[in-house]
Amino acid sequence: MGAGASKNKITSQDKAILDLKVQRDKLKRYQKNINKVIEKEIEAAKLALQQDNKQKALLALKKKKYQVQLLEKTDQQLLNLEELTHSIEYALVEKQVLEGLQKGNDVLKEIHKETSLEAVEKLMDDTADAIAYQNEIDEMLHGLISAEDEEEIERELEALREEEIDAELPEVPANKLPEPVVDHEIPSVPTHVPKQAEKPRKEKQAMMAT
Repeated sequence: MGAGASKNKITSQDKAILDLKVQRDKLKRYQKNINKVIEKEIEAAKLALQQDNKQKALLALKKKKYQVQLLEKTDQQLLNLEELTHSIEYALVEKQVLEGLQKGNDVLKEIHKETSLEAVEKLMDDTADAIAYQNEIDEMLHGLISAEDEEEIERELEALREEEIDAELPEVPANKLPEPVVDHEIPSVPTHVPKQAEKPRKEKQAMMAT
């Protein structure tokens, strides 16, 4: 409850803006009433002219002139109120921006403290020491291992690579594939002569007989 109340607390700046807007709304309502009075005085002047009452018409126009002057004053007051309201609202926005920039600057300073130049130099030195230590170990191992050992290690590495390749290849099925069925029976030779071939033979025999 307390946190919510403090978060929604109305500040003096908020109250000032609210008061200015209330005064602005009052002036707008006052202007509407003045416009109604002006219209009423114009109608009264017209009616007086229709009645041929010049004095009454002049009086109505004088009242109308006075109301117009009041309207002009309220226009200027309304303009001043709106300008002041906008100035305060802009100043509040500008203040919030500056506060945000200040917070960001503070965070940036904290980050710079955590990553100081000394810390970076120490990290670089530690990295260089680790690399030098690894190089020393490599040199020691190189001195202890002979050329034959190097060749044996290379062969072992190659064998491991081949095992990895064999493991990735698909397995060959153990069962034999079914053999295709082939019909070895030879088709029978026809014993009769086709009708189309029999007719030319008879014609040939007739020619030889003649």
